[in-house]
Amino acid sequence: MQFGIFTVGDVTTDPTTGRTPTEHERIKATVAIAKKAEEVGLDVFATGEHHNPPFIASAPTTTLAYIGAQTERIILSTATTLITTTDPVLIAENYAKLQHLTDGRVDLMMGRGNTGPVYPWFGKDIRDGIALAVENYALLHRLWREDVVDWQGRFRTPLQGFTSTPRPLDGVPPFVWHGSIRSPEIAEQAAYYGDGFFHNNIFWPMSHTKQMVNLYRRRFEHYGHGPADTAIVGLGGQVFMRPNSQDAIREFRPYFDVAPVYGHGPSLEEFMEQTPLTVGSPQQVIDRYAAMRDHVGHYQRQLFLMDHAGLPLDVVLEQIEILGTEVVPVLRREMAIGRPEHIPDAPTHASLVAAAGGARDTTVHAEDDVTGRTAENAAAENAEAAR
Repeated sequence: MQFGIFTVGDVTTDPTTGRTPTEHERIKATVAIAKKAEEVGLDVFATGEHHNPPFIASAPTTTLAYIGAQTERIILSTATTLITTTDPVLIAENYAKLQHLTDGRVDLMMGRGNTGPVYPWFGKDIRDGIALAVENYALLHRLWREDVVDWQGRFRTPLQGFTSTPRPLDGVPPFVWHGSIRSPEIAEQAAYYGDGFFHNNIFWPMSHTKQMVNLYRRRFEHYGHGPADTAIVGLGGQVFMRPNSQDAIREFRPYFDVAPVYGHGPSLEEFMEQTPLTVGSPQQVIDRYAAMRDHVGHYQRQLFLMDHAGLPLDVVLEQIEILGTEVVPVLRREMAIGRPEHIPDAPTHASLVAAAGGARDTTVHAEDDVTGRTAENAAAENAEAAR
């Protein structure tokens, strides 16, 4: 399994001090958090995508490229790539470029986002959300797998003889997860393509999560990608830990009670009972998350939201230290117990290249408009003439 953290990049006032970080501080904190995640042995760092206050998560490829230059091992992902409002041509180009810059340490999570006004800002209609997700991903899927694409759809300018550059590293596109909380159409889309399905269940009861994951697994098998239990599944999570559970609850409660996303509603205890939020000791977190597979089967990726609700950076880094040194090593052992041999590991660039039969240079050389010769043909002719 892969374990990691994700951020939504919220700029939230610390309720215990009244201080609100600046955008600059939160952007730099994102980098520090990713580097800390690698330092303590986590596998994945993921960032969301937002284009409105109070978030700093726009331009995810810029953020991930900067982090990639300062890390060596950790997989860099998106916690949402807005497939509905971002041109799939730009996604194809930007993430293939990021894939090259990071030597393959990139994957993506496609999603529709949870901010309604973003649609008209980018010239789209929220009522077309599902249709946009389906059509745009169909185009993106082709752009990464076909050297020359002719295409026409409902939502963007037609393409004639278009080649997306650069081509994917080693001839293998980044692995794609489809993230959804409540849309069965997205689970169906993930299953149709044989991609991963990420259920970001941080606000939802396990009964709903189980229903969505089971739908995806059944349809994955229906489309001929393999047995249902081999489908690639990821889950979200939220934790706050101290050696003593009472101390953890006492410290976290002020942040929970007024947090924009879940404050002023159910109590902390009610929320912990109904969702994956676990506030307590490291052992309580281990017990809670080791039991996730009892509900959804053996799965491949577990991400935790750590830097939210106004928690200061030093506390977030402490939490990542506890997660990486005390919790995840035990979870790795727990999750391996009883795991059948046919259950696949989480995909990586190396495993995808191996499955494709090895690395290939898929550079597409331009054709001369006058002679019709490619650069490769011209080089071969010049070499022959020299002999």
